[in-house]
Amino acid sequence: MADQADNRAPYAQIAAHYAELITSGDLQPGTLLPSIKNLSQEWNVSTATAEKALRKLRNEGLVRGIHGIGTEVLDRPAPMSSGSQRQDRGHRTGSSWGTGERSDSHQASVVPAPADVAQALDVKPGSNVIRRSRVYRDRHGIVAHSTSWIPARFEELVPQLAKSARLTGGTSLQLIAQATGRPITHRFDTASARFLTPEDAQLLGLDPTTAPYEPVVVMTAKFVDSEGIVVEYGVDLGGPGRTWQTESEVAQ
Repeated sequence: MADQADNRAPYAQIAAHYAELITSGDLQPGTLLPSIKNLSQEWNVSTATAEKALRKLRNEGLVRGIHGIGTEVLDRPAPMSSGSQRQDRGHRTGSSWGTGERSDSHQASVVPAPADVAQALDVKPGSNVIRRSRVYRDRHGIVAHSTSWIPARFEELVPQLAKSARLTGGTSLQLIAQATGRPITHRFDTASARFLTPEDAQLLGLDPTTAPYEPVVVMTAKFVDSEGIVVEYGVDLGGPGRTWQTESEVAQ
């Protein structure tokens, strides 16, 4: 799905291009981005559009403006994404990866549902559910440990959900929607913070005895289809120092 048309505004496409170069390490900290004039010529856009792209990068904390010099690349870990942001990204690009991210340690198994998962999925505690997990990383290290919980009945429709490998042909939500013919229509997100537990530290690849004593972001997302059936419950545990941010248009 990488050949899908990019329907984002030109300024957002420019910003995304440079965000990818920055977070992947192709543009090192201290590097100066092209000037507004050069950007407008290179991308064939107005100077106002080029300026808006640079402003977006500044708002995302990826660059800073230095008076009389230009726009400098900063060295900061990228923020983690919420389940809804990953769903939107997957719908648009076919991948849940954020800019500069990759994923590994893909694991899947059928397990009894813990109480909180059973409640979220609207199934009986101890019922079989599919547990899928993966680790998102960028050049700074682990962005988040992500776990998806899916009712086991969907294994019959999409067998690869229970296999320890990265999914092919779409995200779990896309594959389930295609198999059932029911689109995902609602999602419910929560965001909170907690201090690392020894279990959290292990998920993030940290030594529990030396893990930093600082709060980490924990995000959950519940996805419901057109018939009101909960098809997935996700829990994302952010790495130490990772934040979460979102952006939206403000109606005038």
